[in-house]
Amino acid sequence: MIFLLASLLIVILQYIDKNMGVTKTDIFNEQQNRLAILFKALAHPARIAIIQHIIKQNACICNDLVEELGLAQATISQHLRELKNIGIIKGNIEGTSICYCINEVVWQDIKGELNAFFVDVTTINKCC
Repeated sequence: MIFLLASLLIVILQYIDKNMGVTKTDIFNEQQNRLAILFKALAHPARIAIIQHIIKQNACICNDLVEELGLAQATISQHLRELKNIGIIKGNIEGTSICYCINEVVWQDIKGELNAFFVDVTTINKCC
């Protein structure tokens, strides 16, 4: 799922690049673009805190996050939207609230991507 979303975003960014000159993502390979999208989505401490809280609670309602993190509802919603866009969380409507949880399939995909990225540098020739 994350790879489909990331691929779609790459296509959009490439379209923007070719038609509006905004980015140069097409000069990088698919994995580099996927990792950049992932890191960008995770590059905010509030999003890391949200993920950690959801994992700790095993599910979470948005209002709980407002109390837990001390951020405004609109801010929490914006961060949740970013996390949902990369597929790392999913949400279910329960009455007037939305309950969020980690998307385990995407979580495993991300773990695999990061494990592949963070190679064991102790086996690489030392240059310094």
